[in-house]
Amino acid sequence: MNAAGKQLPPQVERPVSLFVPTWTKTGFAQLYNEGSENACDVRLRLTKEALTIQKQDVVCVSGCEQSSNRRAVTLHRDPVGGLGLSIKGGSQHKVPVVISKIFKDQPADQSGLLFTGDAVMQVNGINVENATHEEVVHLLRNAGDDVTVTVYYFKEAPSFLKLPLGSPDPPSDHSSGTSSPLFDSGLHLNGNISNTAPSSPSSPTIKDLKYEKRWIDDVSIPLLMARISRFKASAAKQRPNSFELLAQDGVSSGTLQFNSAHDSADWLRGISTNISDLTQQNMKMVNKCYSPSDQILHMGWVSEKVQASDGSHIYKFKFLVLKGSSFYIFKTPPVSTLDWVRAEKMYNLCEVLFKISKVWPADEIWIQENLYLNINQSEEFEDQRPYCFSVLVGHGKSHYFSTELGSDLPVWERSFQKAIFMEVQRAGSKTYACSSQGEAVCFTVDFVSGFTCFDNKSKNIIWRFKFSQLKGSSDDGKMRVKLLFHNADTKQIEMKELECQDLTGVLHCIHSFIAAKVASMDPMFINSQSITRKYIYNT
Repeated sequence: MNAAGKQLPPQVERPVSLFVPTWTKTGFAQLYNEGSENACDVRLRLTKEALTIQKQDVVCVSGCEQSSNRRAVTLHRDPVGGLGLSIKGGSQHKVPVVISKIFKDQPADQSGLLFTGDAVMQVNGINVENATHEEVVHLLRNAGDDVTVTVYYFKEAPSFLKLPLGSPDPPSDHSSGTSSPLFDSGLHLNGNISNTAPSSPSSPTIKDLKYEKRWIDDVSIPLLMARISRFKASAAKQRPNSFELLAQDGVSSGTLQFNSAHDSADWLRGISTNISDLTQQNMKMVNKCYSPSDQILHMGWVSEKVQASDGSHIYKFKFLVLKGSSFYIFKTPPVSTLDWVRAEKMYNLCEVLFKISKVWPADEIWIQENLYLNINQSEEFEDQRPYCFSVLVGHGKSHYFSTELGSDLPVWERSFQKAIFMEVQRAGSKTYACSSQGEAVCFTVDFVSGFTCFDNKSKNIIWRFKFSQLKGSSDDGKMRVKLLFHNADTKQIEMKELECQDLTGVLHCIHSFIAAKVASMDPMFINSQSITRKYIYNT
């Protein structure tokens, strides 16, 4: 009561709303091609709506066509410094010969038209795109005082040039054939200028031509309904410090690899935050088309463990939706009201049971989950997916799902609980056709009154008990269940036996109604029982 003696309304505990800011950031990574095993440096730009991947290129910004990248450059050999460049690579290593250094104030630098990372296509009109390292060294060394090289910027060059450099072969051994494509061949071409500082001109100008190295947009991945994959295709083995981003239409970023687990986790967190934010916005917009009893509560990507044709287990992306009274499984996200009929599977929420199957315990998942990647790469770990849950459905069937990030697991756990409880309260009761002692009966689970069994023909009640009177149960895993109730009048335990066509569906329904009943009386009980909250909810 207040000071005036009036009764105050009960205090309602309101959930704390945590504001998660949208991430915008830029940074660098390596784009790795798993097929060819080539990698190139890329710059990433994350916005609210998309992740843009940029690759470095040399572009002509004045005096020529904007799209021109192929350049024919004539160099006059310096008597002391030679051409003023070093090369690296060769066809024997399945990479072109690339300019690895340009020496300051030497002919290559003075031309203003050559850059570190340029791949050599021709030397004095001779095609060298498929030439070995030694063949190009020989051509450049013997091309005369005026050498015309035709080049283009090789986007994979930055990653290739980071490989450890060795000492070039001595200039006296020109015919030995021992120079390595991993070594800079500067001494072969330029004389002894090893003490000259290398440079890479940023925006040279000559004869009204101006070239610049720029980061050019290569691909932009929309984040709406996008999905992240840290695992190799269909496999359980994770990519260390790497992930792939796939758009709703299947466009892929390729494998983005980072220098450290911290960098990888930081980008994962930023991208997943923006995806989640866009998903929430999309749900609010779509829900305007549906009635209050048919709202979308949660949706998102997971991976489902399925059996391949050879008997092995693989993972496939699936899109899950909790909507109204149903749990949907899709291959691709529904984008219109007509798409709901094309769901692979659909189950009534009262008859599904959510179960945490595996969770990697971590106080700080963005660090620990990456430590997990680094210490558990041995072959003894058959399945390295650390965040998994099962959804048990009727007729003894189940689905096994994996989330990419640990933070996704408590969200799915809480969303399933909320969706099931809301559907129990909306439905009010569920009735099943069963048999008892050879007689056809109906078994009803009711949110208010509890359990009721009545004759199928006469509709006369055979027995009725409250939820609180259920003291135990057992089943044979097929059709038969035994329910133990406390009789308030006799103070004795009574056993009631039922045979049901869909035993697991009935058992899941009983579980859902009891859990919803407890949650309605003690909202904090569900949070106290959460498995994932104990480990990773704080993130």
